[in-house]
Amino acid sequence: MDPTSPPSGHELLTTNRKALVINLDDTRYGTFAEIGAGQEVARNFFQAGGAAGTIAKTMSAYDMAFSDAIYGKSQRYVSRHRLETMLGHEYDLLRERLAATRGDKSRFFVFANTIAAKSYRGNNECHGWLGVRFQSEPHRPPSDIIAHIRLWDRDNVTQQQAVGAFGVNLLYAAFYLVKDPKAAVRSLVDNLSTSRIEVDLIEVSGPDFPAADNRLLSLQLVEDGMTNAVLFGPGGTPQIPAEAFYKKAVLVQRGSFHPVTHVHLDMMRCAAERFAQEPAVAEKPVMQLLEMSMSKLQAGGRIDPRDFLERVDTLSAVGMNVLVSNDLPYFRLTSYFRRYTPEMIGFTMGARALGRLFDEAAYTELDGGILEAFGRLFKSNVRLYVYPRLQQPQDPAGPLVDASNLPLPEKLRDLHAHILHNGLVETLAGFDRALLPVFAHDVLESICHGEPGWERFVPAAAAAVIKERRLFV
Repeated sequence: MDPTSPPSGHELLTTNRKALVINLDDTRYGTFAEIGAGQEVARNFFQAGGAAGTIAKTMSAYDMAFSDAIYGKSQRYVSRHRLETMLGHEYDLLRERLAATRGDKSRFFVFANTIAAKSYRGNNECHGWLGVRFQSEPHRPPSDIIAHIRLWDRDNVTQQQAVGAFGVNLLYAAFYLVKDPKAAVRSLVDNLSTSRIEVDLIEVSGPDFPAADNRLLSLQLVEDGMTNAVLFGPGGTPQIPAEAFYKKAVLVQRGSFHPVTHVHLDMMRCAAERFAQEPAVAEKPVMQLLEMSMSKLQAGGRIDPRDFLERVDTLSAVGMNVLVSNDLPYFRLTSYFRRYTPEMIGFTMGARALGRLFDEAAYTELDGGILEAFGRLFKSNVRLYVYPRLQQPQDPAGPLVDASNLPLPEKLRDLHAHILHNGLVETLAGFDRALLPVFAHDVLESICHGEPGWERFVPAAAAAVIKERRLFV
């Protein structure tokens, strides 16, 4: 194979080979700007050989005073704001100094990163922002790819090596894989493993990505195992979990939300009122979110991207944060939140979901079975808030099933009594009984068949989006 050209098909190149392919592409020319622990990316290009044909400048403003003098002051140095400032400053400088002499033949680029690797004391958050601004043709307006990563290697040296490989992958994807954004995202962890690097945000923008949807790229991160979950803010835009959850109490409702109904919002309202009364939550900021597991988005074993976007659109319309996770059981979801916040965690769920929590078959992977799962779930300030259901759906005025009278096998009743007695689970009060006969699957069926009247079961803002865009049909 010709080493000066990128491969065809799905050949996996080493990091060194990717860097060499870029170095020998005499149309690519640009700047590497790396602050913090990110200097490994440029090193890969120098070691591959032929870097003189690729690199106009490399720099590392490691000292904060130097960094501020070049890019301006920043509240956080490992941040998206700092990365975007670096990309903008260096790209403008590149064009200013080289456009007249190289602009007709060169496709300019700037690669930048700002990284916090493991410190000498080893007690810091290890993560970073990386990005590339690039031209696909001379004189063409540039496009951007921006990523946020978390580093899981146990020492500084291997973390820096992982950043180096990731940066080369990012540049290679930008230069040769932009016509297939899915393949570009998947290639970011070539020659790495997800046990070393987690990618929890990827965003593309510019003329080279006219049809790309960053929400779908975020979903792909979960689908491909590059992260356990992705977060979308109330406007549907991808968020960084570490920033969104930082020192906040978290209140979560799991479901398919297909579609979101008044029941879902009533459940969250009741839970939020109870959660605010917890002594550990009083006067603390609270992050409320709706969570969808990957299995809830699958139809016939495959993810339906259109269906996913429709659900995110309707949830955004009612102002909710949305988390999409990789089918994490409750005890693992608790561990996920514990990465980012030490504050209290609350789960609100229906009585049926609580019953499924006692399904011993769900915990066969654990040596301690259901006892280990419950121990891990409740070990660090976690509460369950249960929304009751009708014992007989056809009898709206009839008895209810709640946290206290859940029908369970006899061997599990002592465990149930234990968590009840210790206040780890309780039934919500103040719920709207008139909503109990409403089920999302019935509402969805009415929407699909064009039957009138479904709007009264759905929040007005979500119903407007469904009707205007003809969703779920």
